[in-house]
Amino acid sequence: MSTTGSNVAAARTARMERATSESSVLVEINLDGTGSSDIDTSVPFYDHMLTALCKHSLIDMTVKATGDIHIDVHHTVEDVAITFGEVLRTALGNKAGIRRFGEATVPLDEALAHAVVDVSGRPYLVHGGEPAGQEYHLIGGHFTGSLTRHVFEAITLHAGICLHMNVIAGRDPHHIVEAQFKAFARALRAAVEPDPRVEGIPSTKGAL
Repeated sequence: MSTTGSNVAAARTARMERATSESSVLVEINLDGTGSSDIDTSVPFYDHMLTALCKHSLIDMTVKATGDIHIDVHHTVEDVAITFGEVLRTALGNKAGIRRFGEATVPLDEALAHAVVDVSGRPYLVHGGEPAGQEYHLIGGHFTGSLTRHVFEAITLHAGICLHMNVIAGRDPHHIVEAQFKAFARALRAAVEPDPRVEGIPSTKGAL
């Protein structure tokens, strides 16, 4: 496992390779990108969600992952989320000069999701509002609705961020998941963006 990273004043990039008996994952990001992506997790719907995450957060990201998807895609999906969380934390460095908080409400047709992000250094997830049975839907042939929460849990824990995610409306399982990823992307974009008026760490404690 290897990582590289830097503070806001320098290039905010990070790269990590993570290998277990269940998966092999490479994630590389640039927080100050244009939203370009090169995603291959062997789980097509997850690739679609991660591509949307890049596009709407303006984070450049490369993801290459292989795993025991012949058993279940859960391991690969979660391990990619873990690795993304780790590189996000690394790329943020000491978090000096960032806005820290971000919020977004995003629709996708009948679905509507609201996300609030705090780059606090304290991992926490509040996730709710999905209609009954959403977790049991199989989307794109491989991705079950229950994986959405697992992805956000892994990201928040390993990135050290707080995320409140609430589904306000939705019927189509695909739309419900995609609205959440896009809302998270827009909120994350705002939270990690440098604010020229912020001097030092955006916390009265002096550390995040």
